[in-house]
Parts: sequence; structure tokens; C-alpha cells
Amino acid sequence: MDLFILRHGEAGRSSATARGDSKRTLTIKGEKEIKDISKGIKELGIEFDYIFTSPLLRTRQTAELVSKIVVCKNQIKNLDELKPEGNRLQLYNKLSDLKQDSSVLLVGHEPYLSELIGEAISNVDCRIDLKKAGLARIKVIAILPKIKGELRWLLAPKHLKIAS
Repeated sequence: MDLFILRHGEAGRSSATARGDSKRTLTIKGEKEIKDISKGIKELGIEFDYIFTSPLLRTRQTAELVSKIVVCKNQIKNLDELKPEGNRLQLYNKLSDLKQDSSVLLVGHEPYLSELIGEAISNVDCRIDLKKAGLARIKVIAILPKIKGELRWLLAPKHLKIAS
């Protein structure tokens, strides 16, 4: 499985309540950045079989912007497992139901995504810094009982932007 991990784009200010946090939207800058990196992903010839996103608004917006530019063979699906407090073991169980040759995009939050990447590529505590609109690619070797794979790349948004 090729697992692509994308952090949502720049979002508006955080509210004091968790409920307010779930409704934060992408900023205009965040939308533009996601569109730009989506063009870079498309230019690399990447297509997705699945796009899974946290149900929080900013991640849903990020996933929808990507799907307008990059081919995805299935509809975007919200997964509670990708929320900031989501359960990675439940996520791994859901991923294990997919075909081994699937290309999957996960859209979520920090520090959840960095912890997932670190867990996948290391047997020791591993810290990754996934920038907003940053993208990682992992070649998954095993999913259960815990994800294991090889980091193929970890890119900041500037690496995916195509010169205009």
C-alpha cells in the first residue's frame, strides 16, 4: 500500500472551545497552498484509490480541494479515527480491509499524523515535523497489529509547488 499523509492547510484562529475548533476553516492562503500542492501531486502522476479525512471542517476542505485536482477513484470518506484524538489502532484496522496495492491519502492533524509516521517507520520514539500542507509518502509493509513501512518522502509544501 502507498500511504500518503497530508496535514490540512493553514486554518483560521483557534477558538477556546473544542466545538469551535471543529468548525475552523481554511484561510485564503491555506486554500491556495492546497491547490498549489495538489497540482504538484498531479504533476507527479499520483492518483488515489481512497481519500480519508478527519471530519473537522479544515481537513474536509483540504481533502475536497485535493480531489478537485488529483484523481480519486472513490468518494472522500470521513473517519473519526483521523480526528486529533482519534484511535490509530482503529485506523489501522480500517486500512487493513483495503487491497495491498491501494493508494491512500489520509488528511488530518498534528501531532497525530507525525506520531503515525514515526510509528510506521521506527521501532523507537521518532519525531517527525509535518508542516501545514506537508505531505509524507510511506510504502506500507504491514498494517496489523501496528503499521510498519518505509518512508519514501517527507515534503514541505514548497517542494510540491510547481513554478508558474
